[in-house]
Amino acid sequence: MNITIIGAGAIGGVIGAYLIKEGREATFCDINEDHVKQINNNGLQIDGPLGSFLVNAKAFTPTELLHENSQIDILFLCVKAQHTEEALKPLVPLLKKDSIVVSLQNGLNELKIADLVGEERTMGCFVNFSADYLEPGKILYGGVASLYLGELDGTFSPRLSKLQEILQAWGPVEITDNIWGYLWGKLSYAGLLFATALVDETMASVVRNEQYRETLLELCTEIIELAHKENITPLGFDGWTPELIFPRENRNDVILKEALEKLAKSMASNKKTKSGIWRDLAIRKRKTEIDAQLVPLIDIAKKHGLAMPLTTELIKQIKEIENGTRKMSEKNLQELQDKYKLGVI
Repeated sequence: MNITIIGAGAIGGVIGAYLIKEGREATFCDINEDHVKQINNNGLQIDGPLGSFLVNAKAFTPTELLHENSQIDILFLCVKAQHTEEALKPLVPLLKKDSIVVSLQNGLNELKIADLVGEERTMGCFVNFSADYLEPGKILYGGVASLYLGELDGTFSPRLSKLQEILQAWGPVEITDNIWGYLWGKLSYAGLLFATALVDETMASVVRNEQYRETLLELCTEIIELAHKENITPLGFDGWTPELIFPRENRNDVILKEALEKLAKSMASNKKTKSGIWRDLAIRKRKTEIDAQLVPLIDIAKKHGLAMPLTTELIKQIKEIENGTRKMSEKNLQELQDKYKLGVI
């Protein structure tokens, strides 16, 4: 069985390394030539909560992979969400009629993948574990978290069980009949994570800061409310519980405070204390996934006549940090809050 992992960075690197460690054959493909060379010459090293391990692996650049011209049975797509189409489209000729493309990404990429390869070859996946690409051949792994697989139409199928068995080389994998619920649940969580990247602090410190809590919860509520407009009920995971936030009238401040403190405690204990969004902005000096995650939500909201002022302002501020016209600062959170309370956004 040809298992190919497109994107050998944080998520793809960890998944592939565990597959190989457990005896599965998996091939990496990445645009980073130094990373590919390091993997081929010296292996891929994973540093994680349970220690470090090194696997010997085969890796290709996209051009080399196309030159190999080997048909792919299972393709795990692990590139940044904004690169989905450019990464997948050239590889479509390598897919068979019954190949499966699985997105281990953030956002609603399954929609774009289904357009490219067909819904019958697309498998839904929600993944939440944290990891960081450190340098060629080396990945920091934050530890086990939720991973759900599901057919886009909510049905159960033999291939779901087959993929579950394969991915259990990494850790506990669950099957769901509501993969869209998890994907939208993570989008609401993404709103919070993008907000934590407005400031050069840990995720936990922002979540614990009660000064901006009301504003940040309303930000997440905008996304959860939009999901309900799409007739999707966002589902919770790993300490994130959308139903504690929306509907607004059902919020219990005591229970919500306890849940957020528990979430902050989990964030603080993770090896990765700042988000990948923060890392994109502060370390890698590159664009975040906001164009592929939150920006599309604004268009969906327009169809429903739903205003998303906080999400819109958050997108504006993140893009300004991306292009260098704004710096990370607590002033950004204050500005977000002031504009929201004054009703000027």
